[in-house]
Amino acid sequence: MVIFEVSIVMRYAQGGGLTAERRAFRERLRIQAAERFAHGEENAVIARDLRVSVRSVQRWRKAWSQGGERALVSTGPASLPLLSDELFAVLETELDKGPVVHGWPDQTWTLQRHGWSVQVPARRAVERDEAAVAGWVKETWPRVEEPRRRSGHGSSSKTRPGSR
Repeated sequence: MVIFEVSIVMRYAQGGGLTAERRAFRERLRIQAAERFAHGEENAVIARDLRVSVRSVQRWRKAWSQGGERALVSTGPASLPLLSDELFAVLETELDKGPVVHGWPDQTWTLQRHGWSVQVPARRAVERDEAAVAGWVKETWPRVEEPRRRSGHGSSSKTRPGSR
């Protein structure tokens, strides 16, 4: 039996980092900014024209002033895979066996990369009575829900003249 403990740190909820196309797009923006740095343009003008934050342009200008245009070239993804292709194949084999085999109580595990997707059940009971739920929402919920806005003594709401 093969046991893996995988710890993945992702910067983005969507699955980690920028796509290759998005990285290339950002690099083109930085190169355009570098050309404008060379012409002495101000950060705020560059940021507005390129539709980026002034802070980003400030970081780019600092990197450019220290290392030239080469300092603005993308160096690829922030992190590289930690598993070799061979180990990843073993991991996929284990994932194919399912979470229950590995001690997980249900089917809710996931890997967003390499074709694995979120597996979350709908969480609706088979015995669910839609008519009873609709009746509860219509009749009971309005009685138990607290009012969102209170008016009267001590309230900041005002009555318009002629509205009473």
